[in-house]
Amino acid sequence: MGKVRTSLVKRTARKLLEMYPDIFTTDFEHNKRVVSELIEYKSKKLRNQIAGYITHLVKIRQKALEATEE
Repeated sequence: MGKVRTSLVKRTARKLLEMYPDIFTTDFEHNKRVVSELIEYKSKKLRNQIAGYITHLVKIRQKALEATEE
C-alpha cells in the first residue's frame, strides 16, 4: 500500500506549482527550502509532505514531456 496524502497537502502543492512552475525542480531539498520561504507552516512534517508531493508532480510532468517529444 502506498502513502496516503491529505487533501490539504495535495491542494497546497498543486496551487504552489501552478503559481510558481519555474521555481520547483525534481530535487526534494531545493523544493523544501522554496516551500518554507513561500508558506509559513509551523510543522516540519507538513512542509516536507508538500515538498515531496511537488517533487512527485514535477517528475510526472517531466516524464510526460519526454514521452510527447519522442
